[in-house]
Amino acid sequence: MIGERARGFTLIELLVVMLIIASLLTIAMPRYFRSIEHSKETVLAQDLAVLRDAIDKFYSDRGLYPEALTTLATEHYVRAVPVDPMTKSAHTWTVVESEDPDVTGIVDVHSGAQKIGSNGVAYNEW
Repeated sequence: MIGERARGFTLIELLVVMLIIASLLTIAMPRYFRSIEHSKETVLAQDLAVLRDAIDKFYSDRGLYPEALTTLATEHYVRAVPVDPMTKSAHTWTVVESEDPDVTGIVDVHSGAQKIGSNGVAYNEW
């Protein structure tokens, strides 16, 4: 059949659709990555609060600080040492040792990440 046009999309139509999709992605992707970073920061703040509360309870119950974070898990103050959401490891927490020579152990904990948070403070200073 001469003169009958083949059905389908032209290259120009496909390029226009791809351009529209790319434009929408350039708007959506930065927001997506910011929301992921914000959720990691929220998890970090919660994990730090739980660990600090467990250290305080350990001290309150026993009169001494734990020697390691794993002690909190083995003594059932936490189920397990949480994974640092910034470093993706449970072994990168930075611990602060007691300065009192009579009472040794861990008095505080911070993230092991070196990056700066959205509040302008480094994660290892939270």
